[in-house]
Amino acid sequence: MKILIIGGGNMGLTYAQSFLRSHIASKEDMMILEKSPEKAEQIAKKDIGTVYGDPKDCLHSADIIILAVKPQDSAKLFASLAPMIDPQQVFLSIMAGVKMETISQALGAAKVIRAMPNLPAQIGMGMTAFTSSEAVTRIELVMVQNLLNTTGKAIYVEKESAIDAATAISGSGPAYVWYFMDAMMEAAQNMGFNHSESELLVSQTFRGAIELYNKSSFSCEEWIQKVSSKGGTTEAAMRSYRSNAVHEDIIAGAQAALNRAEELGQS
Repeated sequence: MKILIIGGGNMGLTYAQSFLRSHIASKEDMMILEKSPEKAEQIAKKDIGTVYGDPKDCLHSADIIILAVKPQDSAKLFASLAPMIDPQQVFLSIMAGVKMETISQALGAAKVIRAMPNLPAQIGMGMTAFTSSEAVTRIELVMVQNLLNTTGKAIYVEKESAIDAATAISGSGPAYVWYFMDAMMEAAQNMGFNHSESELLVSQTFRGAIELYNKSSFSCEEWIQKVSSKGGTTEAAMRSYRSNAVHEDIIAGAQAALNRAEELGQS
């Protein structure tokens, strides 16, 4: 299986390195297309596959083509690729907001998969939602899911609209977590801890809470009840959060992200 990654940015390189690290592909099967000569030279030094600067030299030999370029560069890219497309090639797009129909029509390609990874994919802890056009076979879907799983976990969704929802939850989600962590670190420093102590207190608390959640069948609310005692400190914090509608604000923020994802998809 020959894989061509178009775009040598952070996510493109993350995929290449993850595929190799998981032994799902070899360097001989990995190709990277990068238009910038300077960046192409830097990527070549990483020894993670063959680097090309012109699609004419590599597109024809690829079975799976990963589109990892900025959405605003897609129209120009599609125009350059379209005359060379093989109908049996599978296109996996991680371009935010670019719909499968747009990709299919611009390239003349029937087999299109659209995925939304998130930043923790860079350390193998990512969450990716993906969907596909009807022409993609079950075997091809399994192959792509195996590739995506090398960066963490992947979930298939039936409707393409769910990709926008995944963008709002898992795509943007790490920023929500860091926002809450930052507030807790600031609170810790206000209470007298220094910066490094605050980071350790908060980061380890998040890590431990997530591990507890993942290793049990308890819901978040059940865990909150286990930490809380009547008239205690946790109850006081929860009362403050609820009176200030923090729960509702978090939901509203995610909805705002979804609204923007849908707007970008229409532009």
